[in-house]
Amino acid sequence: MIWRVRKYIRENHMLKAGDMVAAGVSGGADSIAMLHILKEIQRDMGFALEAVHIHHGIRGEEADRDEVMVRKICVEWEIPLEVYHYPVPDLSRKWKLGEEETGRIVRKQAFFRERERLGFPGEETDEGPQFLAALAHNRNDLAETMIHHLARGTGIRGLAGIRPCGNGIIRPVLCLERREIVNYLKENGIPYITDSTNLSDEYTRNRIRHHVLPAMENEINSRTVEHMAETARVLAAADDYFGKKGQELLDQCKAEDGYLLDREFFEKDPIIQEYAVLEAFGRLAGKRKDYTSLHVEQVLSLQKKENGRYTEFPQKIRAVKEYGGVRLRKISPQQEKKHRETEDLSGFFREIPVPGTLESPFGIFEAKIFFYKNQKIEENKYTKWFDYDKIKNSPCVRTRRQGDFLVVNREGGRKKLNRVFIDEKIPASLRDKLPVVATDSEILWIPGGRMNEQYKITSTTGRVLELHYQGGVLS
Repeated sequence: MIWRVRKYIRENHMLKAGDMVAAGVSGGADSIAMLHILKEIQRDMGFALEAVHIHHGIRGEEADRDEVMVRKICVEWEIPLEVYHYPVPDLSRKWKLGEEETGRIVRKQAFFRERERLGFPGEETDEGPQFLAALAHNRNDLAETMIHHLARGTGIRGLAGIRPCGNGIIRPVLCLERREIVNYLKENGIPYITDSTNLSDEYTRNRIRHHVLPAMENEINSRTVEHMAETARVLAAADDYFGKKGQELLDQCKAEDGYLLDREFFEKDPIIQEYAVLEAFGRLAGKRKDYTSLHVEQVLSLQKKENGRYTEFPQKIRAVKEYGGVRLRKISPQQEKKHRETEDLSGFFREIPVPGTLESPFGIFEAKIFFYKNQKIEENKYTKWFDYDKIKNSPCVRTRRQGDFLVVNREGGRKKLNRVFIDEKIPASLRDKLPVVATDSEILWIPGGRMNEQYKITSTTGRVLELHYQGGVLS
């Protein structure tokens, strides 16, 4: 198995002689096996090796036990070790994120701190030694990720799953299945720990691991994981190809203040257009994380609309339909101020990224998602909690439209928005200029005013959508 990992590392150009590999070691089977294999091939491949352990402060004595074992292993194997402590439960409450997501964030922070401690530059370069974080994902993790992404909705990139390497991260044992790793440890008499949280079905990934994937292996094909790994490899290659073509197309659309998607752009294959727009978002905003296929669709749909129509996106990115095509650019504070002074807000429409932040002419809308665990419900004029699982379509910020309505009681009674404005004594001159949060014709919330009764939090609520508004239009 060691030669397979060595071959996999070389085939994917994961590291070179002189690099520093910081192996993330939790004490579980995957990370212990990865550390042992890296130790075995270290001298042959000429890289430096250390271990990094993150204590999440979640499982009390279990977490302390894990740290003690990792320290013992590293002493026996003569591998340097750095341990980082984070109070994940406290941070989870503070950031209003699940513990799983919070754990991912602090792990990233730990490796960033370790890179800085060792004096490596913040950006990757082609020359000189690199700092590489080694994570112990295996083929089963890859298959679980593919299933999870497929169920939630995804594109080629999501189905490609976990990549072997990139952005300073390597995954040396991604070529191995979990059963192979466990057998390797047993054959070599190497101890490891089973995290009790991995046995629970509380997390979606665990339910896939314990029920969905075994059913596929037992009832459909015993080589399911192997075949999914091969499919992921092909999809990753396709994603890279489309990404390259998208970059080439975008380069042809460079303009002085961003990109002009002209007639020739819209004659290209639709999938290449989509990759080009995603690339544009990444270049203009400095990251792609805030942008989805829906944002891409909104940009491309402007081509068929009248000149002057525009859509705004996170990070002050704006797409405008012009005579020559669709212009995509980042708006400066001066441009934004001038635009607001002259803008007609009637007909305004922007989708709220969930989670994320929408900066609009009305003010800033911030959306967060978290699980309801009987927390005290936020009672605030400009912050509201909604039962997110009941909201079928994406919430948007817009001005009023004909047919808008609000559910005003638990029985589902409706009231026309215009009637609500009258009851709330909103002047007629302001009604076309006020923002509402809506899905289709149903109003979720009038910021500063009433919210829809149908989406209030109850004892059966699962996920909560928290919307916070800064602007105070109705104050």
